[in-house]
Amino acid sequence: MYLEIVTPDKKVFSGKVNSVQVPGSKGSFAVLEFHAPIISTLEKGRIKITEGSAETFFKISGGVIEVKDNNVIILAESVLM
Repeated sequence: MYLEIVTPDKKVFSGKVNSVQVPGSKGSFAVLEFHAPIISTLEKGRIKITEGSAETFFKISGGVIEVKDNNVIILAESVLM
């Protein structure tokens, strides 16, 4: 699936990933390929991206995630690396 992480200032990440785990408002959840469409708010916390055997982490201060047609967009308030 294709993931984009965007802040008001810039695009932080874009590329194909196997999975992404996010800090949802009602608890952490993961998105895998062919996930059902969803829009959810995100809390302050950590995003975990899995690309093959590699893992990448970003800390966000909150935001929104949209999953649709095997594309994931995370609109983050800010990203701390």
